Amino acid sequence: MISIGTVALMDRGPSSEGDRVNHHSPAESASFAGYRFPPEVILLAVRWYLRYGLSYRDVEELLAERGIDVDHVTVYRWVQRFTPPLIDAARPCRHAVGDRWFVDETYVKVNGVWRYVYRAVDQYGQIIDVYVSKRRNIAAATHFFETALAGHGRPAEVTTILAAPLLRVVDELIPEALHDTEQYANNRIERDHGRLKARLRPMRGLLTDRTASVVISGHAFVQNLRRGHYELGMEADRKHLRLAAAFDELAAVIGPNPEPRPPTGRTAPADRSTQRCPSGTNTSWATPPHWKLQSDQQDSLAPLTGTRARAA
Repeated sequence: MISIGTVALMDRGPSSEGDRVNHHSPAESASFAGYRFPPEVILLAVRWYLRYGLSYRDVEELLAERGIDVDHVTVYRWVQRFTPPLIDAARPCRHAVGDRWFVDETYVKVNGVWRYVYRAVDQYGQIIDVYVSKRRNIAAATHFFETALAGHGRPAEVTTILAAPLLRVVDELIPEALHDTEQYANNRIERDHGRLKARLRPMRGLLTDRTASVVISGHAFVQNLRRGHYELGMEADRKHLRLAAAFDELAAVIGPNPEPRPPTGRTAPADRSTQRCPSGTNTSWATPPHWKLQSDQQDSLAPLTGTRARAA
């Protein structure tokens, strides 16, 4: 089973001379030192790939039109290499999640084999966590919920489908939460699956569980950035420039003095007392961003037909 916390264990493969010119210690590995291309080019390629429905060859072609000659394999390595540090650097800027969670699993093919992707969003449209698993069972559901609870606290209400593993795990781990399994109640997360499927459709396929975990978690990260769930890119003149501005702020964090990642497969708990947001804003972890709702979220937050009314 591969979780969002294992994205550091990438199978990078042999380095090409056109990609890197030096080797660095693990503590320096997330920086841009030693890469032939400047950070602006690397992060532009990563941002394009995670944001738009592009293949690696599409990104290669777009860069070539701008006079940048880079192979699509190098773009792949950039995405796998820099997506986890970007997510880690943005963690202190993330808003607290809401107290109503919508949890469901969807399916993706990895090297021709089906994998299960556990995903959760809150009532504000923020993607709480993702988890790629080989199996759809109690162990996978337990791992997903334990990771989400450790990082985001305990919800007051959880909405799932009538899947036996989810029913049992919610009852065991969050017995005090209201568990809603009513028909159509989980439409919000099911519609959000469509964003992920639309992003994966142009690709020729995911080859390993670890690369699938990076791409899926990176997509969730970019979606949260665009929806205003991070204190990043808030000074952009237009909301469509927020993502680019956020990546510029994160580049200054992961470049000069990156923090080493934990050696194990699971991400170490973040020490929020010592972390600072790149934007310089003191993010409130206790209050969800009710006032941050953007116009592009209104459709997703509208009442769902057939869903019972809930207390706020």
